[in-house]
Amino acid sequence: MELEDNDLIKHREIVFTELHPDPQQAHTAAGLLDEIEGIIEVFAENHLQLKIRYHVLKISLEQIENALTESGFHLSSKLIYKISRALYYYTEEIERANNGCEEDHNSTRKIFINRYEHRTHGCSDTRPEHWRKYL
Repeated sequence: MELEDNDLIKHREIVFTELHPDPQQAHTAAGLLDEIEGIIEVFAENHLQLKIRYHVLKISLEQIENALTESGFHLSSKLIYKISRALYYYTEEIERANNGCEEDHNSTRKIFINRYEHRTHGCSDTRPEHWRKYL
């Protein structure tokens, strides 16, 4: 049985915790996920809830949430969200495997690159180019 394209488009909600240095986590995460391949639509419903629509054969909810947590976002750890996450992860993994989808971490890598480019950090050398070969 072949799935229709509408069955492959998933509508999910990602909820963040309130205790975080960035009080607008959902808005910040929406900006990061906006240009990722496979994500059709993403918007912040409020400062803690993120609505997302994506193509499951291109990216999964587990990949999206893992990338967000590794980028410094804090997902809600309430029991209802943990259970629904586990159910979504399992069903999407089975659906992707049944459709012959192989793991592609290229989409999640783009999330990290996008996060790194927009973040202020001290990973740049302020010395002139000709001084860098000297300690």
